[in-house]
Amino acid sequence: MADTGTGDTVREEGAPDRALPRVGDTASFAKTVTEADVVLYAGLTGDFNPVHIDRLAAASSLFGERVAHGLLTAGLISTVLGTRLPGAGTVYLEQHLRFVAPVRIGDTITAWAEVMEIDEPKRRVRLRTWCANQAGRVVIEGEALCLVPASQRAPRPGLAVEGPSA
Repeated sequence: MADTGTGDTVREEGAPDRALPRVGDTASFAKTVTEADVVLYAGLTGDFNPVHIDRLAAASSLFGERVAHGLLTAGLISTVLGTRLPGAGTVYLEQHLRFVAPVRIGDTITAWAEVMEIDEPKRRVRLRTWCANQAGRVVIEGEALCLVPASQRAPRPGLAVEGPSA
């Protein structure tokens, strides 16, 4: 279904109906945070805070060493929502975050989402979200609100990323 701009939706031709997840459904995604991840994130966002990129400055910080950007880690939640639960086509509407522990380079972070509530008529899903390190310590906790489209087109074969032509 596509939004007409009036709050009404129309079904896209040839697109199959899509079921909503159920309360209690969970999904996760794990990734080890690397030096390259931190440097690339700094370059992408312009966040060159020394606690992330300068070993000497970070050594005298609250953390005693370099740490990953909080939003780099939070981005793993987006991976869960957009690829696993609710999945492809999901529209990310809101995210509330609380950063509770640092993420160090080399940590393996698992991002989780759990369906808490579903508004079926609006196709909105509220999820508890959190990230934990390899020791099971929660480093981020929060809550997300997503819109789940009523239909989903099958991806085109061999197409990994869509974008403007060069």
